[in-house]
Amino acid sequence: MDRFNVEKAVNDCAQWIVDFFEKNGKGCNAVLGISGGKDSSVAAAMCARALGADRVVGVLMPQGVQPDIDASYAVCKHLGIRYYVVNVGPAVDAVLSAFPEDLEISRQSKINLPPRIRMSTLYAVSQSLNGRVCNTCNLSEDWVGYSTRYGDSVGDFSPLSHFTVDEVKQIGRYLGLPAFLVDKTPSDGLCGKTDEDNLGFTYAVLDRYIRTGEIDDQETKKRIDRLHKINAFKLKVMPSFPYKPC
Repeated sequence: MDRFNVEKAVNDCAQWIVDFFEKNGKGCNAVLGISGGKDSSVAAAMCARALGADRVVGVLMPQGVQPDIDASYAVCKHLGIRYYVVNVGPAVDAVLSAFPEDLEISRQSKINLPPRIRMSTLYAVSQSLNGRVCNTCNLSEDWVGYSTRYGDSVGDFSPLSHFTVDEVKQIGRYLGLPAFLVDKTPSDGLCGKTDEDNLGFTYAVLDRYIRTGEIDDQETKKRIDRLHKINAFKLKVMPSFPYKPC
């Protein structure tokens, strides 16, 4: 991890974004959800560096009242990007209230419903603004499946999915983002706990294991390996039956 060349990573990633838009939407806008966390902040900063702030659109999607929404506004103001606020609370409530009484929706389904509605909202905004949706997941989260399938796990392009949490932070600092955004305690905003509380280990431990294969606690290794295995399907294309006509 100490050998990470942040300047090269930023320059190469910015060029990759430019190349993506040349091939998949020349002149289009990069549209992304702005949560106020480090990942969406860094992804927005990368897009602004590559395309210019005038081609980056942030979408703030609180569910009712979001206590830390000031951080989301701060990202947009710092980068000088335009943004829209779409409160998804009424949509989430409407879907939940539409379930029949004899169908009990699970706790995990309730947790995953808001990010799925947010992604539908994000695509609606993107399609209305000649956009391409930017995925904001990082390698560490993807490694252990810490994302919602067809929620924050999708997008049209993903600039950060091969960078660990530590590397994303280094990129954020290099791009001049305020420290309170880069170092903000990661939380999914869904269940009231931090990411690390939910995972049972720190991102520092996970990042080291991903990049070097080294880990001190064997029980933690087993947990990481298990999460990686059972969540691998989230990163794969949907399987389809390979029918071949006779």
